[in-house]
Amino acid sequence: MKKIFFYLLIMFLYFPLFSQTGKIQFHEYELSNGLHVILHEDHTIPIVAVSVMYHVGSKNENPERTGFAHFFEHLMFEGSKYIKRGEFDKYLQNVGGTNNANTNQDRTFYYEILPSNNLELALWLESERMLHANVDSIGIETQRQVVKEEKRQRVDNQPYGGLMQETFKRAYSVHPYRWPVIGSMDHLNAASFDDFKDFYNTFYVPNNAVLSIAGDLNIDEAKAMIEKYFGTIPKGSKTLAANYRPEPYLNGEVRDTVYDNIQLPAYVEAYRIPAIGTKDFYSAYMLSQLLSGGNSSRLNKKLIDEEQSAVYVGSFPFPLEDPGIHLVFAVANMGVDAKKIENTIHDEINKIKENPISDQEFQKLRNMVESQFVSDNTSMVSIAENLANYKMFYGNTNLINTELSNFMAVTKEDIQKVAFNYFNEKNRVVLYYLPKEN
Repeated sequence: MKKIFFYLLIMFLYFPLFSQTGKIQFHEYELSNGLHVILHEDHTIPIVAVSVMYHVGSKNENPERTGFAHFFEHLMFEGSKYIKRGEFDKYLQNVGGTNNANTNQDRTFYYEILPSNNLELALWLESERMLHANVDSIGIETQRQVVKEEKRQRVDNQPYGGLMQETFKRAYSVHPYRWPVIGSMDHLNAASFDDFKDFYNTFYVPNNAVLSIAGDLNIDEAKAMIEKYFGTIPKGSKTLAANYRPEPYLNGEVRDTVYDNIQLPAYVEAYRIPAIGTKDFYSAYMLSQLLSGGNSSRLNKKLIDEEQSAVYVGSFPFPLEDPGIHLVFAVANMGVDAKKIENTIHDEINKIKENPISDQEFQKLRNMVESQFVSDNTSMVSIAENLANYKMFYGNTNLINTELSNFMAVTKEDIQKVAFNYFNEKNRVVLYYLPKEN
């Protein structure tokens, strides 16, 4: 029976079982130690998603110790003072639950999905992670090897695996976005036990986290359990303020060639864009969907259907806390020069600058963005994550109900404006990603 329930949970995680159409109600408050708590009560299914988001990503790392945020994502499953090594997952599997975590430039996110009558178990596990995690030599060495293998599989030996690293390091010169989230293996090897302990004590503290829970719960009962497991965790005493310089303007195209173990050449260009929550970011997102959102988008129709010069094309902004980048990436078809793809992409961007979007295409774009926004809130774990995101990075949890209006406020003229202001030669990185010669 437990195994059946486990597979139902997996379905629930990846294939939502209900449609969230109304306003998402939530209750939020803060513990005396600074931990922000958000609770969403929904009794549709007897499942609860428990998540903790820490405001620490690769941008918070020492430039000589990169990769720590991602490393800790792994290390935090090593157990704790009261959880034996390797047993973190077993506690959840024994009740038919599942869990995972992920890291990006700005935050680290952990979550559990489990039957709602085991809510207290997930709270205990997360409180142990926050207060008593095993930051010791055995766990550190174990996860060093795990991260090295992950880098080999996902970056070094993956076609186009180093594409993001090569792009970001050319798009930034002083901001910590310039190094990859997975970091440097040399830095991890050189790190001392004190380096790891200091990182944990600095960032894995209640006043640097949001506890977000969504699902089949009772608000009052959940609050009592949260106080029991998190209320006595000491507030962090170290400064959490950013200690890096803002990135200067690009002021000129950066153009380069990268050779990799690939068969088909790729063309990459990245434009620096504003941070999340800004008016121009919403416009840049709409522009990205216009360019490559779906099979009938402009770049897909031109490069794949009409010219047949590319086998894949994508355009997407990176939603980052500080000014990020907008990436356009295309893999050339066999025998096609990447220069042809570059010319076509620039032609399509110039058309947006020169000619207003038709009313029909604009309405289609709005419908697509609205559908994506709604689908982002159709599982308990996505609701928990979105609630935490809006609180942590926007300071307004209720954006989960209202942010769609920011996208719908974007006009055709706004899209043209961001195309002019950001999608230009002075503000871009261009990479030709080419196969190594035998």
